[in-house]
Amino acid sequence: MRKQNFRGRQQREPQVRINQRIRVPEVRLLDYNGAELGVVKTSDALKRAGEYGIDLVEVSPTAKPPVCRIMDYGKYKYEQEKRKKEQKKHQVQIKLKEVKFHVNVGDHDYETKMRNLKKFIEHGDRVKLSLMFRGRENAHRELGFEVIKRVIADADPYTSVDQMPRLQGRFVSAILVPKKTKI
Repeated sequence: MRKQNFRGRQQREPQVRINQRIRVPEVRLLDYNGAELGVVKTSDALKRAGEYGIDLVEVSPTAKPPVCRIMDYGKYKYEQEKRKKEQKKHQVQIKLKEVKFHVNVGDHDYETKMRNLKKFIEHGDRVKLSLMFRGRENAHRELGFEVIKRVIADADPYTSVDQMPRLQGRFVSAILVPKKTKI
């Protein structure tokens, strides 16, 4: 499986060497039960793995001598993929939702946006509050800050401020996160 790095180029995952791809003269051999058989020649280790009818897999290539184990490589790969899927299943992805306001927001519109904000927070997402100034609203930026501060005050019981309100061009933005509940 190939991964992509940050520039879109594909990267290879480190390859595990098995059977004839192991090119060192001696290896530390582990049996399929995990018992150590000592340092043996690679050819002898390959013969022993052939007797069992399974693969010789290089477990630790950086060790001196490299550690190899006699195991079923297909089953090993399957179990690793299964473990990765299980880890992904238990990951929690936190999204950043945005709620947009204007300086002259009406009461009903404000309540609707606050209801959405509460729903996002209860779901466990971070919420970005953004307020855009249009035209002559730029002359009264303090009104925009008042709206954002009002939202923060109303959402205080269930949120905490991650990023304080700040002006970025024509926008005022702040980020709210769910409060940690005490267990």
